[in-house]
Amino acid sequence: MRINLSPQRRDDAIEVSKAGDILTINGAPFDFSSLPEGATILAGDVPCEWIAGPIERVGGKLHITLILPHGPNPPLAVAFPQPIVDPADGVIHLPADPSLVEEPIEEEPANVDG
Repeated sequence: MRINLSPQRRDDAIEVSKAGDILTINGAPFDFSSLPEGATILAGDVPCEWIAGPIERVGGKLHITLILPHGPNPPLAVAFPQPIVDPADGVIHLPADPSLVEEPIEEEPANVDG
């Protein structure tokens, strides 16, 4: 499998995991195992806003392009991401923009005057 990443300014996040030729994108599974060699599925034919280009099988490997969200000033690894080639099954670790990670809100202790 080869996953190309297309950076896009967005405030939401993507989580991708893999099991063979099944990609789970933000909880929705997409099974590409029946895609034959040399065939192409157009991005618009897959009901997933995160797929940014055609899905193809080349040399026996699935090729797919996913949107990689980033904030207003992404780090270089996010702005110019390298393809992910032959990732292991499980969660796929994508380059991340720290500005999109929500920081936990620390609550101030209540002021109790008594």
